[in-house]
Amino acid sequence: MDIETKINTIKSFAAEIVTEEELESLFASNEHPVAYDGFEPSGIAPVHFGVYRAKIIKKMLSTGIKFKLYLADYFAYLNNKIGGDIDNIRTVGKYFVEVWKAAGIDTRKVEIIWSKDLISDPSYWERVMKIGKVIPLDRVKRAITIMGRKEGDNISAGQIFYPIMQVTDIFQMGIDICQLGIDQRKANMLAREVAQKFGWKVPVVISHPLLISLRGMPPDLKASDESVLMQYKMSKSDPKNSIFVHDTYEQIGQKVNGAYCPERITEGNPMIDYLGKMIIDDKTAPITIERPQKFGGSIELKDFNEMLTFYREGKIHPADLKDFVAKSLENEIKPIREHFEKNREARELYEKVKTFSITR
Repeated sequence: MDIETKINTIKSFAAEIVTEEELESLFASNEHPVAYDGFEPSGIAPVHFGVYRAKIIKKMLSTGIKFKLYLADYFAYLNNKIGGDIDNIRTVGKYFVEVWKAAGIDTRKVEIIWSKDLISDPSYWERVMKIGKVIPLDRVKRAITIMGRKEGDNISAGQIFYPIMQVTDIFQMGIDICQLGIDQRKANMLAREVAQKFGWKVPVVISHPLLISLRGMPPDLKASDESVLMQYKMSKSDPKNSIFVHDTYEQIGQKVNGAYCPERITEGNPMIDYLGKMIIDDKTAPITIERPQKFGGSIELKDFNEMLTFYREGKIHPADLKDFVAKSLENEIKPIREHFEKNREARELYEKVKTFSITR
């Protein structure tokens, strides 16, 4: 794969690349740069974890990037996830690994790293202190949004370490590319600043957009605004407005049928959001929207953009769009769901995780 194709593969899902020129130089000098994404083990996997993120990782692997999947167990502990029970948090981490396997990520081609192992190196804490000395406290407080908290929230003294530790992880793992959600941008940009201060390798930041909740989002708001992201993103803590990788086709249909999907409106519409970000990989490929013959029969569309045009013009009804989304999500989720039904070890982990309390 040539460099232009690699860049276009990244751009196919990225909300932002800081910077594209640096990424191009990185690919030119290194056939296998190292990227990472990090996850707090915090509960049952929704589709933005088990389907969306898995697709992004597979796209990055296709460019020759070496990928590290970071299970941030101690971060979940600091953030009081799963009641702050570290043993249960690690059980969720093992369950996450099974989700990745079920989603088609070849775990032989990625490196899975636990926070507990990374921080056992004494040099880790030396780096934490070094980084902490050059980051103003106000910057750290503003960065607590990476924890799913709002700026100004009452946080513990331990949680102050969270942003500094996340920045430290990047250098401790030797990361070339930080590939996380746009909600993690503050930590990644802090890492770039720290690297420049110390003369360390400056990581490229590739941020992917978040999926919005089934509740939708007012069309006049921008999904890039941090306060908007916090309020309208899909979250496992709001199960009625999220879709999970264990949902049955019936459950998927019920949730999708109740989702926000106004006629002719594509902005802030979760059905359009899921199609554009998670379901339709090739935006230039033809699309067939099935509908009953009494309503005109199936619609053949040349590509994703034509589908958007037809929907805005009222030529596709929300009910037909929802039916298409539900069937598409079932195709994505079914292999994951069946992995946990057929694999005893995976099933036992899932059953155990279901008993844990989801806390914030």
